[in-house]
Amino acid sequence: MNSLEIKDLSARLQANIARAIIGQSEAIDLLLISLLSEGHILFEGVPGVAKTLLAQSFASSIDMRFGRIQFTPDLMPGDVLGTNIYRFETSEFALTEGPIFTDILLADEVNRTPPKTQAALLQAMHEREVTIDGKHYDLGDGFMVIATQNPIEQQGTYPLPEAQLDRFLFQHILDYPSREEERRILGLHGHRATMPDVTDMGLQSVITLETLIDMRKFVSEIQISPENLDYIVDLVRGSREHPSVRVGASPRCGAMIARAARACAAIEGRDYVVPDDIKRIVLPALRHRLVLNPTAEIEGVRANDVVAQLIEQVKAPR
Repeated sequence: MNSLEIKDLSARLQANIARAIIGQSEAIDLLLISLLSEGHILFEGVPGVAKTLLAQSFASSIDMRFGRIQFTPDLMPGDVLGTNIYRFETSEFALTEGPIFTDILLADEVNRTPPKTQAALLQAMHEREVTIDGKHYDLGDGFMVIATQNPIEQQGTYPLPEAQLDRFLFQHILDYPSREEERRILGLHGHRATMPDVTDMGLQSVITLETLIDMRKFVSEIQISPENLDYIVDLVRGSREHPSVRVGASPRCGAMIARAARACAAIEGRDYVVPDDIKRIVLPALRHRLVLNPTAEIEGVRANDVVAQLIEQVKAPR
């Protein structure tokens, strides 16, 4: 596996998903970067901007198991993880696996469920294993969470706690399409009364688990210069020192950005990181990790504004 092969696979993935999704090329790239970085991604957007369809289309392009959880206010942790049930025929307890036992998990509308159920994902996302009745169960190398949420101001939602947000490599905001894209969407899906079935869209598996392992091995060997490492450190530390920020990004965030920058270089066909790779991913990597102070919130400052200032103020290496 080399950088040109990864670039080709990235292009094939984009073309495959384009059979069902119009636009959203940045979101697709971030999905692939997350997959190569062993990270998870959170999509946010108003209802109807194809968050769920995008996740399903991406999963259909990867030859791995796919599972979906529709988060609701009455969902319990056991509904996510599974539970041990006593079997009278064997006089033993046996695990009934929950939907988390998969490779690519769509956590749909994750902020519709209370924090105690959201917390069921914490160990799985960080360690790729779950603990049920004191026993550990491995979820496999391919495990990835694609979560969606409606904006926090929507009625009947629960804000994700900081510990949960920090498990996500990226948070990406899905905005409305352009006029031309919206017209193409109507032409492609306007004859349907329900959400399209991706199996009817001709999507094919582009990446297998074996290929993914080879891709990740190459990504881990990509060179990142000391100057670029310093750049990442300065951006992360700058988020903590910004006057509008009460809680900035953690050291774990810096390590995630370094890994994601390598993946970004790979899908561009390079075996080395340049500052533009870091700039490309720093907004979705930082925006959900910043807790603004009350004064900044009153003044209408947003996390996006803070990250934009950091990119402008922190000098990038040449």
